[in-house]
Amino acid sequence: MTDFTDNVKRRMKISSGWNMVFTISTVIGIIMLILLLLNIINGAFGYVVIENTIEPTELVSSGNLDELQKEDLIGILEANLSKGLIRRFENEKALADRSKTEIMSLVFERIIEPRVIESWTLSESILGKKAIFTHCKEEYPRGHIQFRSWLNGNFLTKQQSSTPEFAGIRTAIIGSFMIIIITVLFAFPVGVSAAIYLEEYATDNRFTRFIQVNIYNLSGVPSIIYGLLGLTVFVRWMGPLTSGIIFGLNDPSTSNGRTILSAGLTLGLLILPIIIINAQEAIRAVPQSLRQAGYGVGATKWQIIWSHVLPNSMDRILTGTILAVSRAIGETAPIVVIGASTFLSVDPSNIFSKFTTLPIQIYQWTARPQPEFRHVAAAAILVLLAMLLTMNGFAIFTRNRLNRKRSAN
Repeated sequence: MTDFTDNVKRRMKISSGWNMVFTISTVIGIIMLILLLLNIINGAFGYVVIENTIEPTELVSSGNLDELQKEDLIGILEANLSKGLIRRFENEKALADRSKTEIMSLVFERIIEPRVIESWTLSESILGKKAIFTHCKEEYPRGHIQFRSWLNGNFLTKQQSSTPEFAGIRTAIIGSFMIIIITVLFAFPVGVSAAIYLEEYATDNRFTRFIQVNIYNLSGVPSIIYGLLGLTVFVRWMGPLTSGIIFGLNDPSTSNGRTILSAGLTLGLLILPIIIINAQEAIRAVPQSLRQAGYGVGATKWQIIWSHVLPNSMDRILTGTILAVSRAIGETAPIVVIGASTFLSVDPSNIFSKFTTLPIQIYQWTARPQPEFRHVAAAAILVLLAMLLTMNGFAIFTRNRLNRKRSAN
């Protein structure tokens, strides 16, 4: 009896030790995640010092450009910009046809030209506010200090720019969304169909086991290898198709297959093994008694799969798909190999367009020497996280809705 009591105490002690290890691991993970988020937020906000090339008071005595009419603003543009630049703007879109907001934007970007000459992070702005104001007063007497949120409406709606003050991510957001849609449309039906075949139709032989082992291996292959595969297959071999040349949509002399369609298909290949493996596990978890009941009433294999297997495994299949798509959204290496543009000022109009994505933009901005681009990159990371959480939230909502519908039936 004494030995039994001692043994129980020893096992309880070991159990408490493991409990502590798991708790500490969870806490470390949460702390690292919080530090990551705080570091990103710290870079997306803070004080900046701005100097204008021409002060608004030099253009209008009150310094308030909003009180001017559109014609007055066009006159300011024509008086301060070269004729060649005015002609370029007119060729893009006649100044008279532009809105007052567009003309005002040109005045700010081309004439006033506000430039951030020094910036601080959020923590520096909070802890050293007095020192920052003193420093600016001494070093930049013409400067205007202001608290800036690098994540703002203009940042979301503007195109890319070589200056961080006017940089936007609209083109990158559109590119990311279009690529992910193609990725899901390609990988989900192909992956689930392959899982159904391997679990429900394929016989257990050497060939099937060979395929199965290679699917497991492919899920661990580095993503850049998929980029090389996509470059060979979708860009070079299938270039006329993926560039839209055979449909007459692009010029054969300038199109080369480095398009949204090629990028989406490449990312689809990347996540395909993950979707197949998760779908197989989900299908395998459906009780055999459901299948046998179906056979008992004379149903065919496909009828059993459609009416019993898929409805009872769809929530787990969608969970695996969510995880796979989350990986695809943040991928950079295969997209770089495919040929994503690091600077693109034209929004993609269809799946045969050139493209850039948010991860590419973030990578490119973090490589710039100007410190202001690090603030822009932090704001873009927040947008990428928001996109990821929104898409995951929608997928989880859909999954739970299907689950409730199945339970109600």
